[in-house]
Amino acid sequence: MYPAPTIVERSEDEIPQPRKRTVRACDACYRRKIKCDAAMPQCNWCSHHNIPCTFERVIQKRRKEKTTYANTQQKATGLAERIDRIEKLLTDNFFREPTPNVSPSTAGSSALSINLPGSFPPLRQSSLSSSVPLHFAGRELSVVSLLTGIPLLLPEGQEWVQSRTGQAVDVEKLSPTRPPWEKQRALNSYALANDLKMGAAFDLPDRAVLEAHLERYRISLMQSVFPIVNPALFQETIDAVYRQAQPDSCHAQAISKGCIFAFLAFSSLIMAPCSAPEVQILPPPVDGERYFMKAHSMVPQILQGTPTLDGVQTVVILALFELVTGSLQSANYFGTIATRMLFMLGAHTYSESTKYPIASARGLDARVQQQLRTLFWLCFTIEKDVCIRIGQPQIFTEENCDLTLPPGYVEQLYAGMPVHHCNHEVPGSPLFPVDLRLSIIKSRAYSALYSFKALKKTDAELLKEIRELDDELERWRMSVPPEWRPTLSFSHETPDPNVSMQSVMLRLNYHLCMTIIHQASSRCKSWAKSQGGMMDGVSSSLALSVEASRSSLLYIEAAEHALVDGIFWTLIFYPMSAVLAIFCNILQNPSDPQATKDLDLLRTTNSMMERLFSRQPFAVTEIAHIKLVADFVSELSRLATCAIEKAWNERST
Repeated sequence: MYPAPTIVERSEDEIPQPRKRTVRACDACYRRKIKCDAAMPQCNWCSHHNIPCTFERVIQKRRKEKTTYANTQQKATGLAERIDRIEKLLTDNFFREPTPNVSPSTAGSSALSINLPGSFPPLRQSSLSSSVPLHFAGRELSVVSLLTGIPLLLPEGQEWVQSRTGQAVDVEKLSPTRPPWEKQRALNSYALANDLKMGAAFDLPDRAVLEAHLERYRISLMQSVFPIVNPALFQETIDAVYRQAQPDSCHAQAISKGCIFAFLAFSSLIMAPCSAPEVQILPPPVDGERYFMKAHSMVPQILQGTPTLDGVQTVVILALFELVTGSLQSANYFGTIATRMLFMLGAHTYSESTKYPIASARGLDARVQQQLRTLFWLCFTIEKDVCIRIGQPQIFTEENCDLTLPPGYVEQLYAGMPVHHCNHEVPGSPLFPVDLRLSIIKSRAYSALYSFKALKKTDAELLKEIRELDDELERWRMSVPPEWRPTLSFSHETPDPNVSMQSVMLRLNYHLCMTIIHQASSRCKSWAKSQGGMMDGVSSSLALSVEASRSSLLYIEAAEHALVDGIFWTLIFYPMSAVLAIFCNILQNPSDPQATKDLDLLRTTNSMMERLFSRQPFAVTEIAHIKLVADFVSELSRLATCAIEKAWNERST
């Protein structure tokens, strides 16, 4: 064999030429994304098509940085230093203002000092408001604050109010953006952190105190209205927890302790029974906020394990506590967690073994299943109220849930209607805070009128939905016995002195359903276009909404003597929404004779709410929130007065 010729011995033609790469394509080939041979003076494409061959575009060359291990380490070190500086800055700002030391009752003088934040950054309105704005007569007026529960005027609403009243809007009074309990909640959180260091955070309360609160709950109307626990099952939970020698020995027991803490937090909201010849059970008072924070700290453990009855009850009670104390945002969070847990446990589907009353059920499994179904209905009513108030999407829908009413529910509801909260003989079946049938109507109203899909409906489709929902609500009203049947218009007639809290809630929720159904007509585009026949239907629908709001305020005033002390935040939404609707109606028609009557109603409502304030056993930390509500109502009254005066002055000139 002959050796292969070397590179020197090969001819020039035999030597493989390196592949030439076109450094730059001409402008025409670049635009067409085709290969260019870059021949001069014209490339093949430009020469073939007889077009100018140019190289005029500007190319920005990027220099690729050489990545080395040293560069990577330097960048990581710089990022870590930057994070450390940010954390230090946040910590310094967070603990800037010193406050009195917080120590648990069990700690001595060696308790750790904790500095609380003195100020918080202003919160953006977008993070405080609901997703569905409130319309009135074609205008986007306001949304409801998730933190304060008070309507926040949108820019269009502020401009409209200012144009109708001639007054500058006091945004701080009408649209507060700071939760008044913010610092107190921080105080309780840091107090609990201090307890953790002292080893006292999860100490069980005295068993006698706990069982006294359970007995008071068992004989009170609250057991039927808010069936948060089954007393028999909860007693078994107490026995199991207090029997253990080591309280923190297992995950399940930690969840059971969370249920105990949550129950005591809710029990602190139950008022003492009225004066009666029977012996009253007055358990020792407990710090509801402190037990709330203890139960709150158990939520991570609840979420880590398989859903249990005690875990669901803990989260449901936390949601109720936040709702009753006026914190809609937290109530929404806890309610959402509870609904997901109930889905996982199958409580959203009906079972024939679910029977009432609870005491008649046999076997642990049947009782647990029954209590879970009861919690489902309780969460269902809470969710519908919260969704209507803050405009957030609902989770429990007819497509996903079996909404078959509990056996004999309607008959037991009317049988329990005359029961007063002072009575010691309470219904044995759950009555729930709201008639379940009205909660179902609220659910359908939200889906048909306020959901994302509903916001895209035409005026004709919207009015059709309003008519159908109004017919359904009327069928419900006619099914109510005459002695409890609500009416659209309520006058100053003297109510039945035996009226109960349940009958009050029945009428208020009927008026609320009328308001939310017909207030949706304010979203119709006919208000801006002033279309003849369509406008008549839209105007009459809005008039029904305003009339229902008037009736709500008149009825609350007439039934003031029957309202239960201590549930102020449960009731506050009804007058607040009614006051806003009547205020808007005054601004819309300030020259109408009815406007003067509505103004008197606003002033009367302000006085009535002040009386309700004085009856509540508020903690000092809630006074600021009450002042927000009072300032809001008084500011609406002042602006309504200015609107009427401005309209009369314009007519006289």
